[in-house]
Amino acid sequence: MPTTAQTPAAPAFDVQRRYVRRRAMRDDGFVEFDFAIGDPDLSVELMLPRAAFTAFCSAQQVTWIDERQGMALDQARRRWSELDDHDDDQQETTP
Repeated sequence: MPTTAQTPAAPAFDVQRRYVRRRAMRDDGFVEFDFAIGDPDLSVELMLPRAAFTAFCSAQQVTWIDERQGMALDQARRRWSELDDHDDDQQETTP
């Protein structure tokens, strides 16, 4: 009996995983960064003083998102945004 190839399952959403992507080190001593729990694509933008940022990352035991990974996340977000814009163009409006 032939078998079909199965695609591997996506990793489970793990609330124990914390991700940080550093965006900028500002001249005023603040660090701009993205923080995510469970999925690096679902993040919030935060800003903390450098010392607090270091303590935060240590306490959260973060996984760092490097520049290459960050660029891939940005590209995926742009694609979704473009799809959303295209869907809006396709909808008919009523006068």
